[in-house]
Amino acid sequence: MRDADLPPPRVAVAADVPALRALIDDSARGLSVGFYTPAEIDAAATYVFGVDTQLVADGTYFVVDAPDGPAAAGGWSARRTLYGGDQMKAAEDPRLDPATEPARIRAFFVHPRWARRGLARAIYAACAEAAWAAGFRAFELMATLPGEPFYRALGFEVVERVTTPLPGGVDVPFARMRRPIDPPDDSP
Repeated sequence: MRDADLPPPRVAVAADVPALRALIDDSARGLSVGFYTPAEIDAAATYVFGVDTQLVADGTYFVVDAPDGPAAAGGWSARRTLYGGDQMKAAEDPRLDPATEPARIRAFFVHPRWARRGLARAIYAACAEAAWAAGFRAFELMATLPGEPFYRALGFEVVERVTTPLPGGVDVPFARMRRPIDPPDDSP
């Protein structure tokens, strides 16, 4: 159940980016303890986790606001990039074909103060509804180790385990996951 004291997810705008960067860093560092080593957390926070401003520009990134800033954020994408912030992109990010390719679930982060209150589930529901409306029938994502249990609870299945080599000789494990998108309750 979503925390009733907070508003529903809204679409992120460019002005949110600085606050989203802070949320992502707080979430990655606070919720990764026990899943990743300190070196893996630092490397992932520096080289992988971050805002993908293409999601914001596309209107597919959502934010749940708290009184003191974003409590949670996450989105979906109709583009090829599977994971990582702007710092991981070096080229164009072409669009996916909804008839043959899964949409992406991207960059879900919850502030540790707001963890386990249903905020990520509310964002996922907004993503699923929007992706379905855009013609997609499946999702794919790259899960962090702390995110994997959440995605399993949503019905995602691991299809591949990967390790991403990062600068400084740090290898960070992730899990590639997939699931079909459930049709909205009001669909035929």
